[in-house]
Amino acid sequence: MELYFSGACHEVTGSAHLLKINNKYVLVDYGMKQGINMYENVPLPIKASQIDYLLVTHAHIDHTGNIPILVKNGFMGDIICTYATKDLLEIMLKDCAHIQEQEANLKNKNALRKGEKQVEPVFNIQDVEKTLNLIKAFHYNDIIKLFDGLEINFVDAGHILGSSSIELFATEGNITKKIVFSGDIGNDEKPIIKNPTYIQNANYVIMESTYGDRFHKKDINHEDDLMRIIQETLDRRGNVVIPAFAVGRTQEILYLIKQIKIKNLIKGHDDFKVVVDSPMAVRATEVYKDALDECFDDETIEMLKKGINPISFHNLNLCITQEESMALNDDMEPKVIISASGMADAGRIRHHIKYNVYRSESSIVFAGYQAEGTLGRLLLDGIKEIKLFGDKFAVKAHIEVINDMSSHADKNGLIKWASAFVDNPKVFLVHGQDEAMESLSEELKNSCNLDVSLPYSGAIYDLINNSWIKETLPIKIEKISSEENIINEIKIKNPALHNLILSIQELLNFAKTLAGRSNKELNKKADEIKQVLKKWEK
Repeated sequence: MELYFSGACHEVTGSAHLLKINNKYVLVDYGMKQGINMYENVPLPIKASQIDYLLVTHAHIDHTGNIPILVKNGFMGDIICTYATKDLLEIMLKDCAHIQEQEANLKNKNALRKGEKQVEPVFNIQDVEKTLNLIKAFHYNDIIKLFDGLEINFVDAGHILGSSSIELFATEGNITKKIVFSGDIGNDEKPIIKNPTYIQNANYVIMESTYGDRFHKKDINHEDDLMRIIQETLDRRGNVVIPAFAVGRTQEILYLIKQIKIKNLIKGHDDFKVVVDSPMAVRATEVYKDALDECFDDETIEMLKKGINPISFHNLNLCITQEESMALNDDMEPKVIISASGMADAGRIRHHIKYNVYRSESSIVFAGYQAEGTLGRLLLDGIKEIKLFGDKFAVKAHIEVINDMSSHADKNGLIKWASAFVDNPKVFLVHGQDEAMESLSEELKNSCNLDVSLPYSGAIYDLINNSWIKETLPIKIEKISSEENIINEIKIKNPALHNLILSIQELLNFAKTLAGRSNKELNKKADEIKQVLKKWEK
């Protein structure tokens, strides 16, 4: 009985952990690496076709985004998850395939001009369809027998709709071990969904540590913050523009607006208009509406029993088509616009920012982390002018932020979750950066008396004998400059902008080859480049 560590080791994305039980292989999550990574991931030690089962903790792409690649490479086993996760996976994986295909098309346009080889997308919509056909969904707290020697159970992790921690009861010969994968542990008292489930018994725990060195503020009232922003903005006859991720954050904001409307907290603007302008968010909202009661907290269930939809209300408008989206910018009625993406780095939200950022009566509201190099971060940092779609805009709108809406447990929440175990299991920390893992590890050792390890990718543990088969050293990715970091983030967030930057870098490399040419020729080429820049600025 062995545990292989592959992804999300000393990193916060790319989750992948492999179990070998009775000569069968069970993979837990297979996520895409996102953002800037410090370490190389060791590939899985077996072929995709040798994996018997794939268990999914939740639908986020950093836990699921590589599953279609696994299927493309020959995986044909069952993919096991909760019902809500299954529904969200259909939306998120199809959207991810669309992005992969777009990026490949952009690369191929450049390659065609240069006479270079065409590339294929990492995976496409057909790979996603094959993936979806392999999914089998179950309820929380259903004991599921996968094969002789392994039963599993999903319990609510309180992170997003359908998220779970997974209990595995593994037996080889006459020895049984209970292994718990935490998944992403949720933040207590989030609206709509339940708090995390606290598990009491385990031999081994593979635990996330994303916020292992951070604390959420406890004195923040998100409803009051949003109410103030809406009231002040509508009083100015402006729009409230909220960049929000399609799954989770959009629905949480809708819940808050529903409470504000129920309590009549906005004065002078009865039944104000709210628009969700994101096809993916609209589809995800439908999943929330149709989800089983087992996903919801007591307050939400009470609302549902009374026939009240917790994230729907009068004058909520859902935009699907581009024409509907464009029409919003011709509608001068003050309104709340919620659109993707959450960091304003892509998607329809950029158009709404374009039409509101120069209006002093409007507000742009950020309700989540904004990564370096994104438009969201630039606005939060106080930039005075931005450029969108070739035009420059003065930033006159009110830039607002609603803090600590994270769906991740902070350090206290993680300690609370780990403290629930009564039999001092062996803990492996994953899904965290070095500082977060080390901080949480010290606390778990000192306060909870737990045996904690921080494995690197490629490590293997013997679960029967409670000993390492193989310990590995980190394989660091060559350190790159902060400028290259920003360019790499742009590549992930906005492939078209990344393509433009690469073209400009090619121009710079070409300019360096002109050393030794006459001053007249060099000045002429400089003037030509300046003319192009002036043309772009128009």
